[in-house]
Amino acid sequence: MRRPVRIGAAALGVIGLLASAACSATQPQANDKHTIKIVYQKTDSFTALDKVFTDAKQEFEAANAGVTVDLEPIQANDDDYGTKLALAQRSPATAPDVFYEDTFKVRSDVDAGYLLKLDSQLAGWEEWSKFNEGAKAAGRGDDGSIYAVPLGTDTRAIWYNKTVLQKAGIALPWQPKSWDDILTAARKMKAADPGVVPFNMYAGKGTGEGTVMQSFYELLYGTGSSLYSETDKKWVVGSKGFADSLQFLKTLYDEKLAVTPAQALDSNVWKKVFGEWLPQGKMGATVEGSYAPSFWQKGGSYEWPGYTQDMAVASFPTQYGQDPGGVSMSGGWTLAVGAKTKAPDLAFKFLTTALNKKNALAFDMNNSQIAVRTDVAADPSYQAANPFVKDVSTLVGVTHYRPATADYPAISLAVQQATEAVITGKQSPAQAAAEYDASVKKLVGDAKVMQK
Repeated sequence: MRRPVRIGAAALGVIGLLASAACSATQPQANDKHTIKIVYQKTDSFTALDKVFTDAKQEFEAANAGVTVDLEPIQANDDDYGTKLALAQRSPATAPDVFYEDTFKVRSDVDAGYLLKLDSQLAGWEEWSKFNEGAKAAGRGDDGSIYAVPLGTDTRAIWYNKTVLQKAGIALPWQPKSWDDILTAARKMKAADPGVVPFNMYAGKGTGEGTVMQSFYELLYGTGSSLYSETDKKWVVGSKGFADSLQFLKTLYDEKLAVTPAQALDSNVWKKVFGEWLPQGKMGATVEGSYAPSFWQKGGSYEWPGYTQDMAVASFPTQYGQDPGGVSMSGGWTLAVGAKTKAPDLAFKFLTTALNKKNALAFDMNNSQIAVRTDVAADPSYQAANPFVKDVSTLVGVTHYRPATADYPAISLAVQQATEAVITGKQSPAQAAAEYDASVKKLVGDAKVMQK
């Protein structure tokens, strides 16, 4: 996900971030006065990590006399957070000691020299053995070393309002077997209540990574095609599945089964999805992350006590119902130590405090994350946190991950542009797919693409 790929939220400048003092030039002794800087994302709807860091700061400072933990949240959406973090990394005076890092940026940021290699520190950390082996790979660089430690992971599913579907005469529990099943159900919902948004799938640049993670990739990977060939280390172009995926979005938007194109291009459309349309029974279904309950549970941005009764989960189907039957996408966020830190051991020690069982459990529960620590996953309070934990966790078996390459961010933008061109009617699916292919070749060169 992954901490959710959240879309929208007002961005704040980095004046305070850039004004921070540089770390001292030497690794501190036990009683030295020293400050370590922690940079992370915080928005109106994402405060779970801020709470963890606030608790970890208190715990860490109490155990390390003379050390001050300086928490510096960046209030911005995912894309702007990444931009501002990269800006801060350029100078030792503004670079953080510990920071919040999206899994798909680990390898590109290792290449950029932003992340410290953690192999030697992890070898001496007993709790590293409690992390899921698959999750550990999220922080691995091309050289095989670990550069970041996972906070949690996520999956993507169809979240549907049972009342809306029942009114349309759709049998529950609902589990579409193909794309046609989705369209059939959406048309029934539209016929039963023209005021309902039957089936939401994000599209366009406004919703950034939400467009690809909660929409396009569910379609693409359900066709049997892929964005990138890990075997060949090349980007895939000219695939029928890419054009078919754009065609599905076009049908959804042309038939007014989704939100309007204008709404789709609004970076804050997710707020209405979670805060209005689903709780008020004005939307039938949306494709979203396993973290969805974090918005509705007590203390969430859009508290909705009835969500446990009114909502249900279905896996997103493959195009024709072919094996493996369902599709999901996973992401996640990590904590990393800055390569420019002057206090690597102290920074790593804070990282392990923030990711101990107590703090990891609190984060995973408050943010509806799929646990990556085995002791957290087995904890009764985690299992009881929301009724959908089991449903969304099983989707790990059919999930996919974004290519963790330095080229990926630019490729993602090209995909988003293709979806926007189609839903706004500026290009046909074939035209948008052809333009995407041309963009990829221009971005990475002919030697790094393949027809598949």
